[in-house]
Amino acid sequence: MANTIEVKVPDIGGYDDVPVIELLVAVGDTVAKDQGLVTLESDKATMEVPSPSAGVVRELKVKVGDAVSEGSVIAVLEAEGAAEATAASGKPATPAAAAVPSASAVPSAPATSAPTTSAPAPQAAAGTGRKADIECAMVVIGAGPGGYSAAFRAADLGLDTVLVERYATLGGVCLNVGCIPSKALLHAADVIEQAAHAGEYGVEFGAPKIALDKLRAYKDKVVGQLTKGLAGMAKQRKVRVVQGTAKFVSANELEIHPHDGEGDGRPQLLRFAQCIIAAGSQAVRLPIFPWDDERVIDSTGALELGDVPKSLLVVGGGIIGLEMATVYRALGSRVTVVEFMDQLMPGADADLVKPLADRLKKQGVAVHLKTKVVAAKAAKAGIECTFEGASVPDATTYDRVLVAVGRAPNGGKLDAQKAGVAVGERGFIAVDAQMRTNVPHIFAIGDLVGQPMLAHKATHEAHLAAEVAAGLKREWTARVIPSVAYTDPEIAWVGVTEAEARAKGLEVEVGRFPWAASGRAIGLGRTEGFTKLLFDARTHRIVGGGIVGVHAGELIAEIALAIEMGAEGADIAHTIHPHPTLSESVGMAAEAFEGTITDLYIPKKKA
Repeated sequence: MANTIEVKVPDIGGYDDVPVIELLVAVGDTVAKDQGLVTLESDKATMEVPSPSAGVVRELKVKVGDAVSEGSVIAVLEAEGAAEATAASGKPATPAAAAVPSASAVPSAPATSAPTTSAPAPQAAAGTGRKADIECAMVVIGAGPGGYSAAFRAADLGLDTVLVERYATLGGVCLNVGCIPSKALLHAADVIEQAAHAGEYGVEFGAPKIALDKLRAYKDKVVGQLTKGLAGMAKQRKVRVVQGTAKFVSANELEIHPHDGEGDGRPQLLRFAQCIIAAGSQAVRLPIFPWDDERVIDSTGALELGDVPKSLLVVGGGIIGLEMATVYRALGSRVTVVEFMDQLMPGADADLVKPLADRLKKQGVAVHLKTKVVAAKAAKAGIECTFEGASVPDATTYDRVLVAVGRAPNGGKLDAQKAGVAVGERGFIAVDAQMRTNVPHIFAIGDLVGQPMLAHKATHEAHLAAEVAAGLKREWTARVIPSVAYTDPEIAWVGVTEAEARAKGLEVEVGRFPWAASGRAIGLGRTEGFTKLLFDARTHRIVGGGIVGVHAGELIAEIALAIEMGAEGADIAHTIHPHPTLSESVGMAAEAFEGTITDLYIPKKKA
């Protein structure tokens, strides 16, 4: 017999007629014990009404805007069998929203956006019964930003921790062949670009001479400094680092396979009490390209900086593709970008992308939207490509082709089914608000639990998983996750975008400040940028924001913090920003929204 429970509003400090500002679940959702069901807002704070039990939501008794008091029924929950159903399906509970001030228009950032599966979870293999070469309380698979952060935090909390990494150095894709080396090269590109335009204000430089070996050595030095630091911190924390490729053989055992030619070739057996999977992702390789030809590269190949090709085709106009286009154009390549969608960087608002698109055009970068490569073959003169779409490039042969069309999770490469862990068809691993997989003692974080595939997201998930594994009561509470493209100009955004607001029917208002009115931007000679803030039309609380311009990535954190803290437009406008700075643009965008700005003339709206 199903156990039906009426979920009622608990003691909320004596308040009556408190409005419901957000529904955190829908009818049919499977929820965990203590997961938030609705968010209430008094005049002092917001609060969530938690589920008293794991179960399935059968009925919601309230809607956004309703007023409730202690004892009001908000939902009907079917409690019997909920936990078993969750484990069987591999579908985790929907992550609870953060119990911080928030507007109804602000979506909570999910602990995962990985696809879930309705297929039964796999049956774990039996233990090997063999004597283990290594035993530990915690093993972390993968030493990227998520993995090493998880291992270090677990060790700090007293867990005997082993960190398994297939490469010779710690840091994963981000540090070794991703975020860090790309920023080192982008810095060089920025210096070249600044020198080229310094004559506009009376400072003359000669044409740059690119010493490719020195530039590559500089990039490697930056990476080496950080990887050496990680190795040192692992020793200080007594985290045992094991090099090799990990594969599950049972729910509590891994085999760690050495690289060819290393050791005696025999895999080591590692037995663990708990595990955090942080195996990351890899670049998608479209099969139409001849990958056996060294002239076809992914982002890793682009960062190796083997040469500066005369012509470079970038397939994919997302963040990675455009960052590499920025580097190679500055170094002297003739760059062509093809993007299947109707705008560059499809995840960002079109108005944020426009200044970048305009600048790329002025720099001679050919951009072709709504276009794709349908065939490619290796020829003596280069890689010959065939295009289809609305804007086909004139050139068909390129010295190098960079394929930057996204990344695929590595969840399917670990034999996780032998541990009973459910892995989706695309390689994603579903997790709950505590980063647990469907197997309670095995956690997963980072790229392989879903979008966005960002290092700073993985790091926060890492701390959470390690703390839960150590017995602390934690769950995912981040409301927003910022994104940054380190192009020229940079583009950064966080929270709700204008496009998302329109698609979801959210009532938002925008405050915008053009950098053409910024003294700092004028002094830098970079006035193409702007800052915009999105506010809930009813509460005036900030729900999103975007910045395009130099150093946008350094500025976006203020907007993220404002959203997390539930700031209203007046809070931001009344925060004194230093003058003259680019950060002023955030405060002035809020003033523009509030109608108090004096640095712009904005005619008052007619009533």
